[in-house]
Amino acid sequence: VIRPEPCGVCGSRIRFGKTAIKCCQCQLLLHTKCREQCPSPCAPRPRHHTWPREGVLADFAPSTRPLVPPLVVQCVTEVETRGLTETGLYRVPGAEQLVREWKRRLLRAGGALPALSSVTDIHVVCGVLKDFLRGLKEPLVTFSLHPAFLSAADILDDAACDTALQHVVSKLPPANRDTLAFLMLHLLKVSRSPDCKMDVLNLSRVFGPTLVGHSSANPTPLAIMEDTPRQCKVVARLLSLPPDFWRGFVGTEQENLVP
Repeated sequence: VIRPEPCGVCGSRIRFGKTAIKCCQCQLLLHTKCREQCPSPCAPRPRHHTWPREGVLADFAPSTRPLVPPLVVQCVTEVETRGLTETGLYRVPGAEQLVREWKRRLLRAGGALPALSSVTDIHVVCGVLKDFLRGLKEPLVTFSLHPAFLSAADILDDAACDTALQHVVSKLPPANRDTLAFLMLHLLKVSRSPDCKMDVLNLSRVFGPTLVGHSSANPTPLAIMEDTPRQCKVVARLLSLPPDFWRGFVGTEQENLVP
């Protein structure tokens, strides 16, 4: 499994790197242990275990700037309110069932989102944010700009690298650009918290596959091997850009982000 997806039988997510079974006819994906419970006979059918309202990032963004989805804003606000003293923030997984339930609840809520203050474990909130970003039809940096981000991050001269990355960021769709800026400012706060013990390198390892991903929805095994270390490098270099660069996209409209 490259991209974690729910098992078509039990509904639990099949994690990255695990072996799974997929039907050639109806594309049903399931744990190997769930094979005996597989529905029979096979029939092409919609994937009923997918989250509601799947789409690209712009499908979830508001109509006015900054174009950051309310779900992202609410999760980040909650994490910054009570999570910056938690060790291993974003690295420690939250309870999978609660992550799935709260993500589903937030997506179905539409405009008025339920309060996340009732979620006792802040790692569940972190899991909802990561799962939302991972479940988009294309990563935040988009398929078309993926090679440009990788090439820019490979530039050895720091100043030239920063300039190239800023240029590529400016070419992102507005919703992707604003959301990336919002997340970078948030992750910088996390990296500066001594209690979290999550420096830029740790955060880039967690968010590289999620934010950068691959250049297509179905990468080859070779592409996955080659992309993984470069994904982390891109996020690390993005986090090294001046905070004022990121504030230029979301700073002036920050008051609009209050959920």
